[in-house]
Amino acid sequence: MAVLVTGGAGYIGSHMVLALLDAGHDEVVVLDDLSTGFDWSLPPEVKLVVGDIADQSLVTEVILQHRIDAIAHFAARIVVPDSVADPLHYYLANTVKTRALIETAVRCGVKHVIFSSTAAVYGEPETVPVPESLVPAPINPYGRSKLMSEWMIADAAKAHGFSYVILRYFNVAGADPRGRTGQSTPNATHLIKVATQAALGQRPHLDVYGTDYPTRDGSCLRDYIQVSDLAEAHRVALDHLRSGGESLTLNCGYGQGYSVLEVIEVVKRVSGRDFEVRLSPRRPGDPAQIVAEAERIRALGWTPRYDDLDEIVGQAFAWEEALTRRNRT
Repeated sequence: MAVLVTGGAGYIGSHMVLALLDAGHDEVVVLDDLSTGFDWSLPPEVKLVVGDIADQSLVTEVILQHRIDAIAHFAARIVVPDSVADPLHYYLANTVKTRALIETAVRCGVKHVIFSSTAAVYGEPETVPVPESLVPAPINPYGRSKLMSEWMIADAAKAHGFSYVILRYFNVAGADPRGRTGQSTPNATHLIKVATQAALGQRPHLDVYGTDYPTRDGSCLRDYIQVSDLAEAHRVALDHLRSGGESLTLNCGYGQGYSVLEVIEVVKRVSGRDFEVRLSPRRPGDPAQIVAEAERIRALGWTPRYDDLDEIVGQAFAWEEALTRRNRT
């Protein structure tokens, strides 16, 4: 049976594809509209279908042709300030289209769904580290669009008998340690990506949004999880479901936080480059601090390998250099 990875030509999705192939899954199919993904990020043995997850005729054809038994759903919009400025676009991309995908999966008898969710569903958590038992209270349309999709998946699974794992992850960073893929979107907003671009002189400066938060240095505090470790968590979740495991909602993170200013200092030290940092007002929708309690995913057998901020930054910097060379050719 084959795995369908939606958004598999994007940042996290392409790492999931590599995790599956590295683990011996010989048939992996990617569905991606290439709006933020890249076909060159995929190995040649992977079948790429260019299209929309809400195109139910296309998705039906892909599922039946490739005998898909599991879907790992990554396709989404993820920028919090953009969701505040254009919430209807986020509800369409993240909620309405997910509904169409799940409906098609049910009609075609797909047995397992892994959903890429987010810590943004927790909003401004009073408990840190954040346990999965905390009642979600998102504070922006992005988080709400993802939570609504979580509810749909859980309700549909109960009604129609498929199993699922929802993975709520925190801040994703780094790149494939072997240099096969990484964060390639030109206007990505991930802090470490933006900071490495500033270190390479591709940005004139780096903005820090808010220095008056109730954290140790006033900047936002986040739990940074390395992207290959995150992809491995999805693969472990898939094995859990295929072996008959129950449906679960799990956090993915390391359980420790770094502030924005601390991350910037690590980027400067690891890269050996200095760059201008500008202190700017807070952005709407940003929580002050959010760190994962992630013992439940570890109990499934997930063992992170790259829980080291210096190593994560080094991977991101090496990928940004490689991407710069690629874009020049």
